[in-house]
Order: sequence, then structure tokens, then C-alpha cells
Amino acid sequence: MMKQRIVFSLLMSFVLSSLMTLWITWINLGLQPNFIWLWAKAFILAWPAAASISFIFAPKVHKLTEKIVCTWLDKSL
Repeated sequence: MMKQRIVFSLLMSFVLSSLMTLWITWINLGLQPNFIWLWAKAFILAWPAAASISFIFAPKVHKLTEKIVCTWLDKSL
């Protein structure tokens, strides 16, 4: 289970960091000649933070999600 949690955190944070830094770099700077370098720099800084945050908070968010969904399902029945 721990291996799955680590792999999930790495993969999910990779995808989110890639897309979010790409989007925000483009929004803030536009397509500059050095866009790829600027995006890569933002990504390199963001991914370790995102991976750590994902690993630490994913179990808590998962439990909160279960509570919210269970409450919502109980009220809709």
C-alpha cells in the first residue's frame, strides 16, 4: 500500500505540476522565445513541492471526500 501511495503521489503531482506550471507560465508571460526554459524552471521548482503535498495530504483528502460523498448520498436517498 505504501508503494502505491508513493507512485500515485509522484504521478499525480507530475501531471498537475506539468499542466499547472505550463498554464500559469503561458498566462503570465505569453509565448516568449524562451518559454520552454521558463516553464521548465517553474516545473522543476513545483514538482517536488507538489509531490510532498500530495503524499502528505492525499489520505486526509480521501477521508474527507468519503465523508462528504456519504453525507450527500444519505441526503439524496
